[in-house]
Amino acid sequence: MATTTASIDITASPDRVWQLIGGFDSLPDWLPYIPTSELGEGGRLRRLENEEGEVIVERLEAFDNEARTYSYSILRAPFPVTGYRSTLTVHETPRRDTARVEWSGVFTPDGISDHDAVALFHSIYTQGLAALNQTLTAPPASV
Repeated sequence: MATTTASIDITASPDRVWQLIGGFDSLPDWLPYIPTSELGEGGRLRRLENEEGEVIVERLEAFDNEARTYSYSILRAPFPVTGYRSTLTVHETPRRDTARVEWSGVFTPDGISDHDAVALFHSIYTQGLAALNQTLTAPPASV
């Protein structure tokens, strides 16, 4: 079993960050890699499509709005792992205008080394968090 965690400090309140990422169907709002998300099973299942049109199906395993965290598992994906479970959490920091966002995962590599699986997901997490930061801190578009 392998694990990885990525985090980023974002100049935005934890509540503002959670408003954007706390919905299980919100990935297209901040993660360019996932332009499409559809909920099923009363909001506990999401069917995602990535930029290449590959389908990823995930199940919401735990959700805590007050703690600003949720965990999900992957049921179907083009990734070389099994037993994938991930958690996305927004933490408060000593500075009220800054939130720390942490994205972690645990999984069993399937056909690749632990190192390669960790590198794959660490890259996904860090690029995703960078996109989240850009979404939240970009100046408003002028009209």
